[in-house]
Amino acid sequence: MEKRFHVLIEQDEDGGYIGRVPELQGCLSQGDTLDELMRNIREAIELCLEVEKGEKSISEEDIKFVGVQEITV
Repeated sequence: MEKRFHVLIEQDEDGGYIGRVPELQGCLSQGDTLDELMRNIREAIELCLEVEKGEKSISEEDIKFVGVQEITV
């Protein structure tokens, strides 16, 4: 069964990319290009899901991605 995940992407000061998956706590990866990041984050998601098998699974209904907001302070 396929699951969909959202990837929040940021660019660091060196031009590399960092991706985080809000639906999976602690799931993140990086890459020098967007293509590399997406390959790496797919692997990270698969590893997080493997770990989750032995623990209480979080269903898609439990956590929903809402969006991204920007705030100036």
